[in-house]
Amino acid sequence: MQRVRVSAHQAPVQKLGDSQITLSPKFRLAAWQSSSLSSQTSESEFSPCIEPLIPGLPDDIALNCLLRVPVASHSSCRAVCKSWHLLLGSKERFFTQRKELGFQDPWLFIFAFHKCTGKIRWEVLDLTSFSWHTIPPMPSKDRDCPHGLRCISIPFEGTLFVCGGMTSDMGCPLDLVVKYEIHKNRWSVMNRMLTARSTFASGVIDGCVYVAGGNSADLLELNSAEVLDPTDGQWHPIANMGAHMASYDATVLNGKLLVTEGWLWPFLFSPRGQVYDPKSDRWETMAAGLREGWTGSGVVVDGHLFVVSEHERMKLKVYVMETDSWETVPGAPVPEQICKPFSVNSEGRIIYIVGCNLHVAIGHLTRLKEKTNQKFLVQWQVVDAPKGFCDLKPLSSQVLIA
Repeated sequence: MQRVRVSAHQAPVQKLGDSQITLSPKFRLAAWQSSSLSSQTSESEFSPCIEPLIPGLPDDIALNCLLRVPVASHSSCRAVCKSWHLLLGSKERFFTQRKELGFQDPWLFIFAFHKCTGKIRWEVLDLTSFSWHTIPPMPSKDRDCPHGLRCISIPFEGTLFVCGGMTSDMGCPLDLVVKYEIHKNRWSVMNRMLTARSTFASGVIDGCVYVAGGNSADLLELNSAEVLDPTDGQWHPIANMGAHMASYDATVLNGKLLVTEGWLWPFLFSPRGQVYDPKSDRWETMAAGLREGWTGSGVVVDGHLFVVSEHERMKLKVYVMETDSWETVPGAPVPEQICKPFSVNSEGRIIYIVGCNLHVAIGHLTRLKEKTNQKFLVQWQVVDAPKGFCDLKPLSSQVLIA
């Protein structure tokens, strides 16, 4: 197990960017189109009073180099010259141009709350340089209670949605929806859900956001479900679930939304589970082995469902669809620094587990040869959070690509 220490002194938390950006009229890079970025760019793209980005290099090559500079180094690089100050001073411009040039680096967005005050906040970990950043606060003032809402991301679009939740005073579910875009570093308020709900299932299938079940205003469980098409911003009803249920966990596997209510202590009743197929707009009962072995937080990697189990020494296990059973993944259990509650997400063949105090365990999955009985091996790496994050508990973690 590799351990990466990131202390508050060594890596201070930085702002990812200002919530409102004003563009300098002297800086012409903002007017570039994607097609022009791949072609030769003359020095006339800049105002005559601004020096080249890197003396002796064409500006398109220099731009390609500077867009690879980690955000953690921007404050230092901005002091080099006026051209660098203008380029790296606007995170909106920086991330937009990175996207146009095809750069794809993962960022881990962690939605957390302070266990004493209950105040909610977002912390962002650059998974390339392991530096921490902040983003503007969410625009909703009604959502003071940290529990019950759901965060859903579309990683390669660089967007995440925060839906539903509860008010802190009355405990009433909310129908509010807000969206964050990493390329703009801004929040925007979306159309409300058709039904106010909390503690519900959510997932993204083919670029559309699905929500289902949860608790209603009278604290009864719901069976309704709906879908958001981000292109038009409208919510549409879909088929009702086969049971009224709140969600403990949910994920998307093979184009279907899997919803489980999870085990409750003491284990008196077998958990219920539902599976939604958007192609047929139908719900069906989850297979018995799948729902009964789903004893933790699930994440899909390489077309396989993995669960970080809360009851088997926090070992990672994988679901075998052919036999409707679960197998323990070889390798060490989740590092002991990662304490419950935790949140799980993934990108590629890497699993990210955020624990109490926002320490992050990074699980590197390796596919084994077919001759062995086991299909995967996991190796863990730990990223320590700054000391200022003590007393923070994660509610959700989402990977965005930018």
